[in-house]
Amino acid sequence: MSGREERVTEAAVRNHAALIWAVADLLRGDYKQSEYGRVILPLTVLRRLDCVLEPTKAAVVAKAENLKGRVENVEPVLCNTSGQQFYNVSPLDFRRLLDDPGQIAGNLHGYIAGFSSGAREVIEKFDFDVQVNRLDRADLLYLVLSKFADIDLHPEAVSNLEMGYLYEELIRRFSELSNETAGEHFTPREVIRLMVDLLFIEDDEALAGKGVVRTLFDPACGTGGMLSVAEDHLRSLNPQARLEVFGQELNDETYAICRSDMMLKGQDASHIYRGNSFSEDGFVGQTFDYLLANPPFGVEWKKVEGDIRREAEKGFNGRFGAGLPRINDGSFLFLQHMISKMKPPSEGGSRLAIVFNGSPLFTGGAGSGESEIRRWIIENDWLEAVVALPDQLFYNTGISTYFWVVTNRKGLARRGKVQLVDARDYWVKMRKSLGAKRKEISVGQIADITRLYGDFAEGERVKILPNESFGLQRITVERPLRLRWEATADAAPQLATTKQWRKLDSREQALLTEQLEALEGTSTTDRKVMTKALGSVPKTIERSLWDLLAVRDPEAPVITNRAGQPESDPDLRDNENVPLPLVPVTWVADPDERLATIEYRSAVEDYVAAEVHPYVPDAWVDHTKTKIGYEIPLTRRFYKYVPPRPLAEIDAGIKALEAEIQELLREVTD
Repeated sequence: MSGREERVTEAAVRNHAALIWAVADLLRGDYKQSEYGRVILPLTVLRRLDCVLEPTKAAVVAKAENLKGRVENVEPVLCNTSGQQFYNVSPLDFRRLLDDPGQIAGNLHGYIAGFSSGAREVIEKFDFDVQVNRLDRADLLYLVLSKFADIDLHPEAVSNLEMGYLYEELIRRFSELSNETAGEHFTPREVIRLMVDLLFIEDDEALAGKGVVRTLFDPACGTGGMLSVAEDHLRSLNPQARLEVFGQELNDETYAICRSDMMLKGQDASHIYRGNSFSEDGFVGQTFDYLLANPPFGVEWKKVEGDIRREAEKGFNGRFGAGLPRINDGSFLFLQHMISKMKPPSEGGSRLAIVFNGSPLFTGGAGSGESEIRRWIIENDWLEAVVALPDQLFYNTGISTYFWVVTNRKGLARRGKVQLVDARDYWVKMRKSLGAKRKEISVGQIADITRLYGDFAEGERVKILPNESFGLQRITVERPLRLRWEATADAAPQLATTKQWRKLDSREQALLTEQLEALEGTSTTDRKVMTKALGSVPKTIERSLWDLLAVRDPEAPVITNRAGQPESDPDLRDNENVPLPLVPVTWVADPDERLATIEYRSAVEDYVAAEVHPYVPDAWVDHTKTKIGYEIPLTRRFYKYVPPRPLAEIDAGIKALEAEIQELLREVTD
């Protein structure tokens, strides 16, 4: 699209948006501003469908009447007659609805019922019947419909492209009016543009050829903003290219908005599926060239826990084979679901981008579900980059957010590496806040961040690190158990509080009490000596008694097992995180055939020799408890040490404040 064509399109969109927005003024008083979209959006869809179907309306009505009772599945025939993916068999249209003001609500319900099933479902998901009755009770229905009937949305007046932009503009305005909930379903457009730029950055040349067709999927598509911006971006690269978009959405209303947007643009609306992506995979067996998502942060998956755990039991034949995150945050479930939709490298591979909060970077220690998922992604060399964004970018949260870019077709220069980009300072302050959104990323800043990403060069804002640098070994450091045994005056009373004591008869209790009182003050590091001194002890209480008499003594001999090996002291047990070496020591086949697992035992021993033995020379590592973990400490990688101010400067500042306070107090008391 040329610059002049783009300006003409923008002007047309603004003009039509203003006409439709003016209708919203009629609702003032009877509706809250945040509720305007419930009326205006479905009516915009209905008016557009009405205009698109007008040339073939009479033929469709006649054909439907002719087929009645003769053909069971009339939809393919009537769609062919209408020349669209939808049709309407009602003899009414927007103009004829106005002919009978007294029956306008009933006629509108009948008119909607005349649509084909796909179009009718969209209107039903808006819950528009409720709004029709509400408008009718407020005596607004006729007035609102008459205003819409005067708006020309025929394809000759508003192209599919312009209609898409127009609908997007209305969605944006209504989302901003209801910014307390907008963030659940609406991603700021500048964030999506940056995300799409990074997603397509490696493919500009591939997308510039003739007859290019690509597919894109969003498993939490909301109102479809990401799908729309991706379409626009590809069109700007190559007007002849075609992007087939697919999405899934759980919320009825946002599903209806997204699906209707596809219909208005001439896209295949059946590509939008309603349902929970975790438990109802709407695209089983399908793969896509690109994948985008801004899933809800910290979404709990308890409601569909059974479905998810059954899917996880399939291992890597299912979607959640790498592991399950904690139940109060399903972010990594979305990412695993998306990875399962990537094309294999033999078919060209895929690229995906997803918005996360900070939790997926580091939540979960070695061996946890989150760590295992990170390990799976990084060891497979799929994580291309993580981009840190400014805080206060989204409508319903001010927290910091991050883009993860994941692909199974990395360029040669990027293989074995992960790029970290610090874009936290790339923002401008908004003139007016929208909910928690107080910052936005300007067009120039989007270009700057994209350039930083594409240059793939180390710098103040960019770190390029080998995959292994994100890995660690969680080792268990043991120290020997050293005990002495001593009998104190409290031994008998304490023993009497145990469950085992109550299992003894009165004679055994009296005898044991007498033995302990006789041993009062006895202390030894030789268990044999204490055993001989105790004499006979009932088996049922023997363990409790020895636990009671045992006292840790760093000077005592080491306790050994029957094999002569030292026993470990649980109270002195410690854990250390040992970085993975950048060059693997040995490789051992993993039994689940997921990927070769690296055994880094020699690196651990080197670490212990340097960091542990100088302080506790008798410590050792229990290698059976070692776990490999992965985390992405992005903030630490960009940390800059700022030395504290000199004491003299701090002291001078305190004295200046004290003087100021004294002056204020004098003004009050004088």
